[in-house]
Amino acid sequence: MEIRLDQIGDEPFRWQETRSIAVESLQRRQLLALGDIGWGGEIVRTSFGFLLSARLGYAQILECPRCLGPSPVEVEAEIELLIQPKSKEPVVGELELEEADLGVLYLKGEILDTNPILTEQIQLNVPMRQLCRQDCTGLCPQCGIDRNVESCDCEDVGDPRWDALTALRDRLEN
Repeated sequence: MEIRLDQIGDEPFRWQETRSIAVESLQRRQLLALGDIGWGGEIVRTSFGFLLSARLGYAQILECPRCLGPSPVEVEAEIELLIQPKSKEPVVGELELEEADLGVLYLKGEILDTNPILTEQIQLNVPMRQLCRQDCTGLCPQCGIDRNVESCDCEDVGDPRWDALTALRDRLEN
């Protein structure tokens, strides 16, 4: 959605919408599905620019890194962003961001496109690892069976990458 900031006066601009975003566009391998995103909020003119305050909520399904099964997660988030017009002079050289700059969006022009803001918030709410449950036992490394569903008779042979350290430990103990 595009919002014309030059038309916001003393009254805040309010919106409520439902959006859908293709999972593939987010390029997050662990994200299997993404439900419709309900979000809304308001934009208020301030002496510093504009203040965007919004809430969003949606359901996402992530892949469990242990058993590769689905892990549904409900997400609710709040967004607060200060929107300031971009300075006319380009910054030369490197610019160090301060912590206060993290909540500021410098906008060129008077039209605010909310799509990048929404996409960024969804990216921030996709965890790196989400277990399907805390006691997930994962897949058997020998036969590949899901140990959450069935048990197998495979022997735990351990990880061969630890063999050198195990041998060193055994030598030091003797």
